[in-house]
Amino acid sequence: MRDEKEEVKITEKKKKKKNKQKLKNQEEKQNEGEDKNTVKEEKDTKEKAQPQINNKKRKRKEVFPFGNYRGYYGYRIGQDMDEDPRLKVFKEEWFQGKDCLDIGCNSGIVTIQIAKKFHCRRILGIDIDPDRISDAYWHLRKFVRVEHVGKSSTKASTVEVTEKANDSEHCTTSSSAKEKELAKDGLHSAERDLFDIVSFRKENFVQSWCRPEEHYDTILCLSVTKWIHLNWGDDGLITLFSKIWRLLRPGGILVLEPQPWRSYENNHLVSETTAKNYRSIIFRPKCFTEILLDKIGFRKVEEVTSALTGSKVGFDRPIFAYHK
Repeated sequence: MRDEKEEVKITEKKKKKKNKQKLKNQEEKQNEGEDKNTVKEEKDTKEKAQPQINNKKRKRKEVFPFGNYRGYYGYRIGQDMDEDPRLKVFKEEWFQGKDCLDIGCNSGIVTIQIAKKFHCRRILGIDIDPDRISDAYWHLRKFVRVEHVGKSSTKASTVEVTEKANDSEHCTTSSSAKEKELAKDGLHSAERDLFDIVSFRKENFVQSWCRPEEHYDTILCLSVTKWIHLNWGDDGLITLFSKIWRLLRPGGILVLEPQPWRSYENNHLVSETTAKNYRSIIFRPKCFTEILLDKIGFRKVEEVTSALTGSKVGFDRPIFAYHK
């Protein structure tokens, strides 16, 4: 009997031991599954976060190899200035009633300000970047809206004053006659819609064909020569100057703002092309006047300013007017 009882006890012990091992194995499997889920969740979280990290990296690495900076005038002009300081040294006779071209217009703000301030007959802004041309048209629509609001307010004030004076008929007649006179004259852009004066076009000036019907009285090339020089070398620079000469009418003016050589040094690594061309450039900015007068054929040059008052550091560059 004792032997039987002992066997029963041994069997029960084995069963208990076996059950414990079974429970232990189940717990280990459950824990292993939880660990796998945790690892998977962490992996999924990392993968989801990765695109955001990559996007941030892309934004930091964004480069503008043609000088086609987004928001260029925002940091060049600054928020506390009502207009680009270059307009203060420009002469009205270069633009008033003239056909003008702005090469490398970026977002078009200076192009529009010139049209408004100096009363061009028409002005075309061109830029290599289609996004900057879209920005330019957005700014043009904004300027037109503001101008229309201002005109509406002025008209309302005029009517009110006229009614008080009891001489509305005489005033209206005089005003209409004046508007007709200005429209006929065609010189005062303030009396015309900016859409009739200002236009923009996406164009690579160095590589595009000259349109035979296009000629201009004034061509602007403001802080553009460096980018053409770095991207297309000395040949590109000579092509730029030669095309400007052909597009200008006799007596026409090139308004040039070249960047200094130190600016080339600061920006020549923006692309492989610019780095390669930088090493082979022979015609440095100090040679530009000699090239334009002796090789291209301009009659004379006047230094408009050697530095711009009110410009931010790095943008106080000399401006020249070359006469054909």
